[in-house]
Amino acid sequence: MARHAAALRGEWAVVTGASSGLGREFAVQLARMGMHVAAAARRTDRLETLKQEIEGSCGTRVTPVTVDLSTDEGVRELHRTVTDAGIEPLVLVNNAGFGLHGGFLSIDWERERSMLNLDIVSLVHLTRLFASDMAARGRGYIVQVASIAAYQSAPRYASYAAAKAFVLHHGGAVHHELRGSGVSVTVVSPGVTATEFQEVAGQEPTLYTRLAMMPADRVVRAGLSAMVRRRMSVVPGLLNKVSMAFVRLIPRSLAARAARAMMR
Repeated sequence: MARHAAALRGEWAVVTGASSGLGREFAVQLARMGMHVAAAARRTDRLETLKQEIEGSCGTRVTPVTVDLSTDEGVRELHRTVTDAGIEPLVLVNNAGFGLHGGFLSIDWERERSMLNLDIVSLVHLTRLFASDMAARGRGYIVQVASIAAYQSAPRYASYAAAKAFVLHHGGAVHHELRGSGVSVTVVSPGVTATEFQEVAGQEPTLYTRLAMMPADRVVRAGLSAMVRRRMSVVPGLLNKVSMAFVRLIPRSLAARAARAMMR
């Protein structure tokens, strides 16, 4: 990875959802690789803390961008802020997103619509804006954060899993479309990860989630390793890889029942 990563030193990365969880870890690890980071999220105080930490320990720059990416205007604002600052990002990490756990008919529609806007519409919009710039320059890396939920129907995560399936397949298609442009798309599909995700989603811990939990730093290392090698997709963690291989071998109805059982 070190040989591939050398080309990133001194370049800029844009990381969304950078105030916590995987987004924060992506920002920190990219900074340790010598990259400057435009860190986007809604929570200004956490972005300022991240800026102080990275600039104090890594010696690279951080530009905090406080923005709500669940709206079209928020997406355009992030792109405009980065462009107006003269930043030409080599890396875009589309990490901003959240999930909702519960029965499809019981989840609040406004919350669900906000999730779908952020997880799908904003991701596609950001990808289009930054990929166009990257293709014009002839170089770039895009990381889309999906989930192992993308590989199967997931009762009580119905819309979230479907949204991540969109991210997985859209990312793979765009990766192939951009071949020869110098720009690649890598879809990272984590399993259960030690972040705020479950708390935000409203899910209580289960035996499966406790056993399958991966640290965020391992997930991000796997994602960045795949990114610099311009791989189309990666599932971090041996247990997750085995689980997804098994899912592909069994009927979809059985996979859905298994998913529901594991989340009880």
